Amino acid sequence: MPPDNMTDPAANPQPAPPLAASAKIKYTLAALAGLGLWFALYGQLHGIAEYLTFSVLGLEPGSRLGEAVLFFFYDTPKVLMLLTLIVYGVGVLRSFFTPERTRKILAGKRESVGNVLAALLGIVTPFCSCSAVPLFIGFVTAGVPLGVTFSFLISAPMVNEIALVLLYGLLGWKVAALYLGTGLLIAIIAGWTIGRLKMERYIEDWVREMHLNAFDIPDEKLTWPERFGHGKTAVRDIVGRVWIYVVLGIAVGAGIHGYVPEGFMATIMGKDAWWSVPAAVLIGIPMYSNAAGIVPVVQALLGKGAALGTVLAFMMSVIALSLPEMVILRKVLKPGLIAVFIGVVGTGIMLVGYLFNIII
Repeated sequence: MPPDNMTDPAANPQPAPPLAASAKIKYTLAALAGLGLWFALYGQLHGIAEYLTFSVLGLEPGSRLGEAVLFFFYDTPKVLMLLTLIVYGVGVLRSFFTPERTRKILAGKRESVGNVLAALLGIVTPFCSCSAVPLFIGFVTAGVPLGVTFSFLISAPMVNEIALVLLYGLLGWKVAALYLGTGLLIAIIAGWTIGRLKMERYIEDWVREMHLNAFDIPDEKLTWPERFGHGKTAVRDIVGRVWIYVVLGIAVGAGIHGYVPEGFMATIMGKDAWWSVPAAVLIGIPMYSNAAGIVPVVQALLGKGAALGTVLAFMMSVIALSLPEMVILRKVLKPGLIAVFIGVVGTGIMLVGYLFNIII
C-alpha cells in the first residue's frame, strides 16, 4: 500500500515552474496573435481609405477635397497604429531602463565618452519633456557633467523613436537614417560644446542642493507579464494623451496636401532661398507638437516640393526646441543657460538643413 503522501494532493503540491512557463507561452502567443492582426489590418488601410473617400462620401478622385480627405483617412489610422505599436514596445523596453539605472550608467564616465553614451541612451530611454526635470535633477546630483546631461536631454526628444519609425514608414529608410544620424551628431556636439562653456553656475541653486537619495528608485525584478503591463500602460498614457495632436497634425498635413498650391512650399522652403532654413527653425520653435503629430506635416511639405534639409530643420526645431519644453526647463535652468541651449542646438539644426539641401 503506498504511503499517504503519495495519494494526498495537498502533500505533493505541483511545482511553480510549469505554471510560470505556461503563463510565458500564453503571453507570447497573445502577443504574436495581436501582432499578426495588426499587420493584417495595416495592409488594408489604403483600400479602406479609398472606399470611404470615393465610394461612401462620393468625392471625385484627383480633386483637392478628395485628395485631402483621402490623405486624412489613410494617414490617421496609419500613424495611430504605428504609434500604438511603437509605444507598446517602448513601454516594455522602458521597464529595463528606470531613471535610476540610466543615471547610474551615465555617472562616472569620461565626458567625451559620456556625450556619446548619453546621446545613445536618449534613443532607447524615450522620456518625454515632462520627465526631463526629475531626470536632470538626478543627473546633476549624481555628478554627471553638464554637457553629458545636455547630450541626453537633446537626444531624447530630438531622436524620437516614434518619429524614427514613422519617418521610415512614411518616407523610407534613407530619410529615417539621415534623421537618426544627424540628430545624434547634434546631441553629441551640442552637449560637448555646452560642457566646454562651463556653465554650471546657471543651474538653479535648489537643484544643486538636492540630495541624491531623494531620487533613488528601489531595484526590482519584473516578470514578463509585468513588463507587458508596462507596455499597455504606456499606450494608455501616451497615446491617450497625444492622439489629438496626431489628428490635428494629420489634418494640417491633409490641408497642405490637398489645398496648398503646387510649388508654394518650394518657394518658402526651397533650396534656392538661403533664408528658408533659419526661417523654418524660427517658425518651428514656438510651435508645440509631438513627433507623431509633426511627421505627417513633414510628409505633406515634402510632397509639395519643399527641400528635405529645410523640412528636417523645421521638424527638429519643433521637437527639440519647443516652447513648452523651455518653460519646463526654466524650473531648473537659469535663462542664460537656456539661451545657450537654444543657440547651440538651433545652430546645429540649421547646419544640418543646409548640409542636406546641398548634398540631396
